[in-house]
Amino acid sequence: MNFSFWEKESWFSNIDYTIVGSGITGLSCALALKERSPSARVLVFERGMLPYGASTRNAGFACFGSLSEILDDLESHSEEEVLRLVEKRVKGLELLRKNIGDQQLDFQLNGGYELFPSEENTLFESCVSKMEKVNRLLKPIFKDEVFSLRKNNFGFQGVQDQLIYNRYEGQLDTGKMMTALLQKALEKGVKILNQTTVKRFSDLGTSVEIETENISFKSRQLLIATNGFSAELGISEVKPARAQVLITKPIPGLPIKGTFHLDKGFYYFRNINDRILLGGGRNLDFSAEETTEMLVTEKIQAKLEDLLKNTILPGQNFEIDHRWSGIMGVGDKKEPIVKKISKNVSCGVRLGGMGVAIGSLIGRELAALTE
Repeated sequence: MNFSFWEKESWFSNIDYTIVGSGITGLSCALALKERSPSARVLVFERGMLPYGASTRNAGFACFGSLSEILDDLESHSEEEVLRLVEKRVKGLELLRKNIGDQQLDFQLNGGYELFPSEENTLFESCVSKMEKVNRLLKPIFKDEVFSLRKNNFGFQGVQDQLIYNRYEGQLDTGKMMTALLQKALEKGVKILNQTTVKRFSDLGTSVEIETENISFKSRQLLIATNGFSAELGISEVKPARAQVLITKPIPGLPIKGTFHLDKGFYYFRNINDRILLGGGRNLDFSAEETTEMLVTEKIQAKLEDLLKNTILPGQNFEIDHRWSGIMGVGDKKEPIVKKISKNVSCGVRLGGMGVAIGSLIGRELAALTE
Protein backbone atom coordinates (compact mmCIF):
# COMPACT_ATOMS: atom_id res chain seq x y z
CA MET A 1 0.00 0.00 0.00
CA ASN A 2 1.32 3.42 -0.94
CA PHE A 3 0.91 5.61 2.16
CA SER A 4 1.05 9.38 1.94
CA PHE A 5 3.51 11.54 3.83
CA TRP A 6 0.68 12.65 6.14
CA GLU A 7 -0.40 9.10 6.90
CA LYS A 8 3.12 7.95 7.69
CA GLU A 9 3.80 10.98 9.89
CA SER A 10 0.51 10.79 11.80
CA TRP A 11 0.18 7.04 12.27
CA PHE A 12 3.55 5.34 11.89
CA SER A 13 6.26 7.78 13.00
CA ASN A 14 7.83 8.08 16.46
CA ILE A 15 5.58 5.38 17.93
CA ASP A 16 6.32 4.68 21.57
CA TYR A 17 4.13 1.62 22.08
CA THR A 18 2.49 -0.69 19.57
CA ILE A 19 -0.10 -3.11 20.93
CA VAL A 20 -1.35 -6.15 19.04
CA GLY A 21 -5.01 -6.80 19.89
CA SER A 22 -7.80 -4.34 20.76
CA GLY A 23 -9.64 -6.59 23.20
CA ILE A 24 -9.98 -6.04 26.95
CA THR A 25 -6.29 -6.70 27.60
CA GLY A 26 -4.96 -4.60 24.74
CA LEU A 27 -7.15 -1.57 25.44
CA SER A 28 -6.56 -1.81 29.20
CA CYS A 29 -2.83 -1.84 28.46
CA ALA A 30 -3.19 1.22 26.21
CA LEU A 31 -5.15 3.10 28.88
CA ALA A 32 -2.56 2.25 31.55
CA LEU A 33 0.24 3.51 29.28
CA LYS A 34 -1.65 6.75 28.61
CA GLU A 35 -2.39 7.16 32.31
CA ARG A 36 1.32 6.93 33.06
CA SER A 37 2.51 8.97 30.05
CA PRO A 38 -0.32 11.07 28.54
CA SER A 39 1.88 12.27 25.66
CA ALA A 40 3.00 8.74 24.65
CA ARG A 41 2.17 7.73 21.11
CA VAL A 42 0.22 4.48 21.41
CA LEU A 43 -0.86 2.50 18.34
CA VAL A 44 -3.15 -0.55 18.51
CA PHE A 45 -3.51 -3.08 15.69
CA GLU A 46 -6.66 -5.19 15.45
CA ARG A 47 -7.01 -8.01 12.91
CA GLY A 48 -10.81 -7.80 12.76
CA MET A 49 -13.38 -5.15 12.01
CA LEU A 50 -14.20 -5.53 15.72
CA PRO A 51 -12.02 -7.14 18.43
CA TYR A 52 -11.73 -10.56 16.86
CA GLY A 53 -10.98 -13.08 19.60
CA ALA A 54 -13.35 -13.26 22.54
CA SER A 55 -13.70 -9.75 23.99
CA THR A 56 -16.85 -8.94 21.98
CA ARG A 57 -17.97 -12.57 21.64
CA ASN A 58 -18.08 -13.88 25.21
CA ALA A 59 -21.12 -14.60 27.38
CA GLY A 60 -20.71 -11.60 29.68
CA PHE A 61 -20.04 -13.55 32.88
CA ALA A 62 -18.45 -11.54 35.70
CA CYS A 63 -17.19 -14.69 37.38
CA PHE A 64 -14.10 -16.19 38.99
CA GLY A 65 -14.86 -19.92 38.81
CA SER A 66 -17.59 -22.33 39.89
CA LEU A 67 -17.02 -24.68 42.84
CA SER A 68 -16.30 -27.69 40.63
CA GLU A 69 -13.88 -25.61 38.50
CA ILE A 70 -11.98 -24.50 41.58
CA LEU A 71 -11.84 -28.05 42.91
CA ASP A 72 -10.66 -29.24 39.50
CA ASP A 73 -7.91 -26.58 39.56
CA LEU A 74 -6.85 -27.80 43.01
CA GLU A 75 -6.09 -31.18 41.42
CA SER A 76 -3.35 -29.65 39.25
CA HIS A 77 -2.41 -26.48 41.15
CA SER A 78 -1.40 -25.75 44.73
CA GLU A 79 -3.82 -23.97 47.08
CA GLU A 80 -1.61 -20.88 46.87
CA GLU A 81 -1.77 -20.92 43.06
CA VAL A 82 -5.56 -21.32 43.02
CA LEU A 83 -6.01 -18.56 45.59
CA ARG A 84 -3.78 -16.31 43.51
CA LEU A 85 -5.82 -17.08 40.38
CA VAL A 86 -9.12 -16.27 42.08
CA GLU A 87 -7.66 -13.09 43.56
CA LYS A 88 -6.48 -11.95 40.12
CA ARG A 89 -9.96 -12.52 38.70
CA VAL A 90 -11.63 -10.62 41.53
CA LYS A 91 -9.20 -7.70 41.28
CA GLY A 92 -9.58 -7.68 37.50
CA LEU A 93 -13.35 -7.40 37.76
CA GLU A 94 -13.03 -4.62 40.33
CA LEU A 95 -10.69 -2.75 37.97
CA LEU A 96 -13.05 -3.23 35.01
CA ARG A 97 -15.99 -1.89 37.02
CA LYS A 98 -13.90 1.05 38.21
CA ASN A 99 -12.64 1.88 34.70
CA ILE A 100 -16.04 1.78 33.02
CA GLY A 101 -18.70 2.00 35.73
CA ASP A 102 -21.49 -0.42 36.54
CA GLN A 103 -24.12 1.57 34.65
CA GLN A 104 -22.17 1.55 31.40
CA LEU A 105 -21.41 -2.15 31.87
CA ASP A 106 -25.04 -2.91 32.73
CA PHE A 107 -23.48 -4.84 35.61
CA GLN A 108 -25.95 -6.93 37.62
CA LEU A 109 -25.13 -8.94 40.71
CA ASN A 110 -27.77 -11.67 40.38
CA GLY A 111 -25.59 -14.47 41.73
CA GLY A 112 -24.35 -17.60 40.03
CA TYR A 113 -25.51 -21.21 40.20
CA GLU A 114 -23.92 -24.55 39.38
CA LEU A 115 -26.09 -27.41 38.12
CA PHE A 116 -25.24 -31.11 38.30
CA PRO A 117 -26.96 -33.75 36.14
CA SER A 118 -29.17 -36.20 38.07
CA GLU A 119 -26.83 -39.09 37.26
CA GLU A 120 -23.76 -37.28 38.61
CA ASN A 121 -24.35 -37.99 42.30
CA THR A 122 -20.69 -38.69 42.95
CA LEU A 123 -19.47 -35.35 41.58
CA PHE A 124 -22.27 -33.43 43.29
CA GLU A 125 -21.68 -35.06 46.67
CA SER A 126 -17.93 -34.56 46.33
CA CYS A 127 -18.41 -30.84 45.65
CA VAL A 128 -20.80 -30.46 48.57
CA SER A 129 -18.43 -32.29 50.92
CA LYS A 130 -15.55 -29.97 49.92
CA MET A 131 -17.57 -26.74 49.85
CA GLU A 132 -16.60 -25.74 53.38
CA LYS A 133 -12.91 -26.26 52.56
CA VAL A 134 -13.12 -24.00 49.50
CA ASN A 135 -15.07 -21.38 51.45
CA ARG A 136 -12.24 -21.33 54.01
CA LEU A 137 -9.66 -21.07 51.24
CA LEU A 138 -11.43 -18.07 49.69
CA LYS A 139 -12.25 -16.29 52.96
CA PRO A 140 -9.12 -14.08 52.86
CA ILE A 141 -10.46 -12.59 49.61
CA PHE A 142 -14.21 -12.32 50.30
CA LYS A 143 -14.26 -12.17 54.13
CA ASP A 144 -17.36 -14.37 54.01
CA GLU A 145 -18.63 -17.68 52.68
CA VAL A 146 -18.90 -17.75 48.90
CA PHE A 147 -20.70 -21.02 48.13
CA SER A 148 -23.92 -22.40 49.61
CA LEU A 149 -26.80 -24.69 48.60
CA ARG A 150 -30.05 -23.50 47.04
CA LYS A 151 -33.13 -25.36 45.84
CA ASN A 152 -33.77 -25.74 42.14
CA ASN A 153 -36.57 -23.17 41.84
CA PHE A 154 -36.01 -22.50 38.14
CA GLY A 155 -37.76 -25.56 36.74
CA PHE A 156 -34.59 -27.17 35.43
CA GLN A 157 -35.02 -30.87 34.70
CA GLY A 158 -32.60 -33.77 34.75
CA VAL A 159 -30.42 -32.13 37.40
CA GLN A 160 -29.88 -32.49 41.13
CA ASP A 161 -32.60 -30.98 43.33
CA GLN A 162 -30.06 -28.62 44.85
CA LEU A 163 -27.84 -26.10 43.11
CA ILE A 164 -24.59 -24.65 44.40
CA TYR A 165 -25.02 -20.89 44.74
CA ASN A 166 -22.30 -18.23 44.45
CA ARG A 167 -23.49 -14.93 45.89
CA TYR A 168 -20.59 -12.94 44.38
CA GLU A 169 -21.09 -13.77 40.70
CA GLY A 170 -22.46 -11.14 38.33
CA GLN A 171 -23.20 -10.49 34.66
CA LEU A 172 -22.64 -7.63 32.25
CA ASP A 173 -23.30 -6.51 28.69
CA THR A 174 -20.26 -7.41 26.59
CA GLY A 175 -21.17 -5.02 23.77
CA LYS A 176 -21.57 -2.05 26.10
CA MET A 177 -18.32 -2.98 27.87
CA MET A 178 -16.23 -2.96 24.70
CA THR A 179 -17.93 0.14 23.29
CA ALA A 180 -17.03 2.02 26.48
CA LEU A 181 -13.43 0.75 26.47
CA LEU A 182 -12.93 1.70 22.82
CA GLN A 183 -14.43 5.15 23.38
CA LYS A 184 -12.24 5.75 26.43
CA ALA A 185 -9.09 4.72 24.55
CA LEU A 186 -9.91 7.01 21.62
CA GLU A 187 -10.60 9.92 23.98
CA LYS A 188 -7.13 9.43 25.49
CA GLY A 189 -5.54 9.72 22.03
CA VAL A 190 -4.90 6.01 21.40
CA LYS A 191 -4.85 5.25 17.68
CA ILE A 192 -6.60 2.01 16.67
CA LEU A 193 -6.21 0.47 13.23
CA ASN A 194 -8.65 -2.34 12.43
CA GLN A 195 -8.41 -5.17 9.92
CA THR A 196 -4.63 -5.13 10.20
CA THR A 197 -2.64 -8.23 11.13
CA VAL A 198 0.92 -8.14 12.44
CA LYS A 199 2.83 -10.74 10.42
CA ARG A 200 6.24 -10.63 12.10
CA PHE A 201 8.50 -8.48 14.23
CA SER A 202 12.16 -8.11 15.08
CA ASP A 203 13.66 -6.59 18.22
CA LEU A 204 16.53 -4.39 17.03
CA GLY A 205 17.72 -3.53 20.53
CA THR A 206 16.79 0.15 20.42
CA SER A 207 13.39 -0.40 18.77
CA VAL A 208 11.17 -3.08 17.26
CA GLU A 209 10.61 -3.44 13.54
CA ILE A 210 7.00 -4.46 12.92
CA GLU A 211 5.63 -5.80 9.66
CA THR A 212 1.96 -5.93 8.68
CA GLU A 213 0.49 -6.89 5.32
CA ASN A 214 0.48 -3.18 4.37
CA ILE A 215 3.46 -1.51 6.03
CA SER A 216 6.70 -1.99 7.95
CA PHE A 217 7.65 0.55 10.60
CA LYS A 218 9.49 0.90 13.90
CA SER A 219 8.11 1.24 17.42
CA ARG A 220 9.99 1.78 20.65
CA GLN A 221 8.22 -1.20 22.24
CA LEU A 222 5.80 -3.93 21.16
CA LEU A 223 3.15 -5.45 23.44
CA ILE A 224 1.29 -8.60 22.38
CA ALA A 225 -2.28 -9.05 23.67
CA THR A 226 -3.74 -11.38 21.05
CA ASN A 227 -4.48 -14.24 23.48
CA GLY A 228 -5.99 -17.03 21.35
CA PHE A 229 -3.91 -16.00 18.31
CA SER A 230 -0.62 -15.75 20.22
CA ALA A 231 0.91 -18.85 18.64
CA GLU A 232 0.92 -17.02 15.29
CA LEU A 233 3.46 -14.63 16.81
CA GLY A 234 5.62 -17.37 18.28
CA ILE A 235 4.13 -17.74 21.77
CA SER A 236 3.80 -21.52 21.78
CA GLU A 237 2.53 -21.83 25.38
CA VAL A 238 -0.89 -20.60 24.25
CA LYS A 239 -3.36 -22.70 22.27
CA PRO A 240 -6.60 -21.44 20.70
CA ALA A 241 -9.86 -22.75 22.11
CA ARG A 242 -13.09 -22.04 20.26
CA ALA A 243 -16.22 -21.39 22.29
CA GLN A 244 -19.60 -21.73 20.56
CA VAL A 245 -22.64 -19.76 21.69
CA LEU A 246 -26.31 -19.33 20.83
CA ILE A 247 -29.05 -17.00 22.01
CA THR A 248 -32.83 -17.43 21.93
CA LYS A 249 -35.44 -14.98 20.79
CA PRO A 250 -37.25 -13.24 23.70
CA ILE A 251 -39.28 -15.61 25.88
CA PRO A 252 -42.19 -13.80 27.57
CA GLY A 253 -42.15 -14.19 31.36
CA LEU A 254 -38.77 -15.92 31.48
CA PRO A 255 -38.22 -16.75 35.18
CA ILE A 256 -34.49 -17.48 34.91
CA LYS A 257 -32.20 -14.76 36.27
CA GLY A 258 -28.50 -15.11 36.98
CA THR A 259 -25.48 -16.96 35.63
CA PHE A 260 -25.36 -20.75 35.50
CA HIS A 261 -22.60 -23.35 35.11
CA LEU A 262 -22.85 -27.01 34.15
CA ASP A 263 -20.26 -29.79 33.73
CA LYS A 264 -17.30 -28.08 35.43
CA GLY A 265 -17.97 -24.89 33.50
CA PHE A 266 -17.83 -26.48 30.05
CA TYR A 267 -21.44 -25.31 29.61
CA TYR A 268 -22.72 -21.95 30.80
CA PHE A 269 -25.88 -19.94 30.37
CA ARG A 270 -27.53 -16.76 31.60
CA ASN A 271 -30.48 -14.51 31.00
CA ILE A 272 -30.04 -11.40 28.91
CA ASN A 273 -33.31 -9.57 29.45
CA ASP A 274 -35.91 -12.20 28.40
CA ARG A 275 -33.53 -14.34 26.37
CA ILE A 276 -31.30 -17.29 27.25
CA LEU A 277 -27.68 -17.12 26.12
CA LEU A 278 -26.01 -20.54 26.20
CA GLY A 279 -22.47 -21.53 25.31
CA GLY A 280 -19.86 -24.24 25.67
CA GLY A 281 -19.42 -27.81 24.54
CA ARG A 282 -15.79 -27.77 23.42
CA ASN A 283 -15.25 -30.79 25.70
CA LEU A 284 -17.24 -32.80 23.12
CA ASP A 285 -14.30 -32.52 20.72
CA PHE A 286 -11.25 -30.76 22.19
CA SER A 287 -9.05 -31.32 19.14
CA ALA A 288 -11.59 -29.91 16.66
CA GLU A 289 -12.19 -26.88 18.88
CA GLU A 290 -8.46 -26.11 19.14
CA THR A 291 -8.79 -23.76 16.18
CA THR A 292 -8.91 -20.08 15.24
CA GLU A 293 -11.73 -20.60 12.72
CA MET A 294 -14.82 -18.59 13.66
CA LEU A 295 -17.36 -21.27 12.83
CA VAL A 296 -20.16 -23.13 14.60
CA THR A 297 -20.51 -26.88 14.26
CA GLU A 298 -23.59 -29.07 14.05
CA LYS A 299 -22.31 -31.41 16.77
CA ILE A 300 -21.93 -28.75 19.45
CA GLN A 301 -24.92 -26.65 18.43
CA ALA A 302 -27.13 -29.77 18.59
CA LYS A 303 -25.91 -30.42 22.14
CA LEU A 304 -26.63 -26.83 23.15
CA GLU A 305 -30.14 -27.07 21.75
CA ASP A 306 -30.66 -30.38 23.56
CA LEU A 307 -29.69 -28.72 26.85
CA LEU A 308 -32.16 -25.92 26.18
CA LYS A 309 -34.98 -28.31 25.32
CA ASN A 310 -34.52 -30.93 28.02
CA THR A 311 -32.75 -29.21 30.92
CA ILE A 312 -33.04 -25.41 30.87
CA LEU A 313 -36.44 -24.79 29.23
CA PRO A 314 -38.28 -28.12 29.43
CA GLY A 315 -41.80 -27.97 28.04
CA GLN A 316 -41.35 -24.37 26.83
CA ASN A 317 -41.39 -23.09 23.31
CA PHE A 318 -38.31 -21.21 22.17
CA GLU A 319 -36.62 -20.16 18.96
CA ILE A 320 -32.89 -19.69 18.32
CA ASP A 321 -32.19 -16.13 17.22
CA HIS A 322 -28.45 -16.22 16.56
CA ARG A 323 -25.32 -18.38 16.82
CA TRP A 324 -21.63 -17.44 16.93
CA SER A 325 -18.23 -18.44 18.23
CA GLY A 326 -15.21 -16.81 19.87
CA ILE A 327 -11.56 -17.77 20.30
CA MET A 328 -10.02 -18.06 23.77
CA GLY A 329 -6.38 -18.64 24.71
CA VAL A 330 -5.65 -21.61 26.97
CA GLY A 331 -2.69 -23.74 27.97
CA ASP A 332 -1.38 -26.40 30.34
CA LYS A 333 -1.59 -23.94 33.24
CA LYS A 334 -4.36 -21.52 34.24
CA GLU A 335 -1.90 -18.81 35.26
CA PRO A 336 -1.81 -16.01 32.63
CA ILE A 337 1.51 -15.33 30.89
CA VAL A 338 2.73 -11.79 31.45
CA LYS A 339 6.40 -11.55 30.54
CA LYS A 340 9.10 -9.97 28.43
CA ILE A 341 9.90 -11.94 25.29
CA SER A 342 12.92 -9.78 24.49
CA LYS A 343 14.27 -6.38 25.52
CA ASN A 344 11.51 -4.41 23.80
CA VAL A 345 8.79 -7.02 23.28
CA SER A 346 6.34 -8.20 25.98
CA CYS A 347 3.14 -10.24 26.09
CA GLY A 348 0.03 -10.60 28.25
CA VAL A 349 -1.77 -13.74 27.09
CA ARG A 350 -3.28 -17.15 28.07
CA LEU A 351 -6.36 -15.81 29.87
CA GLY A 352 -7.91 -19.28 30.04
CA GLY A 353 -11.50 -18.28 29.25
CA MET A 354 -11.48 -15.66 32.03
CA GLY A 355 -10.80 -12.59 29.89
CA VAL A 356 -13.70 -10.56 31.25
CA ALA A 357 -12.46 -11.17 34.77
CA ILE A 358 -8.71 -10.73 34.34
CA GLY A 359 -8.24 -8.82 31.08
CA SER A 360 -8.13 -5.40 32.74
CA LEU A 361 -5.57 -6.52 35.30
CA ILE A 362 -3.39 -8.33 32.76
CA GLY A 363 -3.45 -5.22 30.57
CA ARG A 364 -2.11 -3.14 33.46
CA GLU A 365 0.52 -5.73 34.30
CA LEU A 366 1.58 -5.79 30.65
CA ALA A 367 1.93 -2.00 30.59
CA ALA A 368 4.04 -2.15 33.76
CA LEU A 369 6.65 -4.28 31.96
CA THR A 370 7.57 -1.20 29.90
CA GLU A 371 8.60 0.86 32.93
